[in-house]
Amino acid sequence: MEEYMLPCLNKKFFGVECFGCGMQRALALIFKGEFVQAFYMYPAIYTLILLVVLITINAFKNNKLLSKINTTLAVVNAIIIICSFI
Repeated sequence: MEEYMLPCLNKKFFGVECFGCGMQRALALIFKGEFVQAFYMYPAIYTLILLVVLITINAFKNNKLLSKINTTLAVVNAIIIICSFI
């Protein structure tokens, strides 16, 4: 699976990691069953998976409460990603 991963163009061209660096590797670790290592690789992976699931549910069933939860979870994800990047 690792040989099919996309390279980080930001890291390749500029030598600096981006906010998403580690996400693909963390997802690969989840598929392998290495859940703790996936968290250490990319701390926002589980909240991002939850956010994608809730956004998908909200696409089919439009609910105001679910929209507020999605907004709150998106802000929490942004905070986690920025803090782990720093």
